[in-house]
Amino acid sequence: MSYTNPDPEPERTTGLEQGGGVPPGETPPAESSMSEAGPWEGNNPPKGWAKAPLAVILALVALVAAGFLGYALVLIL
Repeated sequence: MSYTNPDPEPERTTGLEQGGGVPPGETPPAESSMSEAGPWEGNNPPKGWAKAPLAVILALVALVAAGFLGYALVLIL
């Protein structure tokens, strides 16, 4: 099994300045300059939780809290 170094040799790599820097014209374009680079996100909800699931969760939390309060009152009395 032979191992090859994936790093290029600086003396054979084009576009490198002295000390290993890269001139501005040699860099690839930034992510924001590429139009439609990512997947289409049309199915994502526009914001936050829907009202119905949030209401169900809050009702369950209220029932559990009422149960604990009732249990505590039974233990005290």
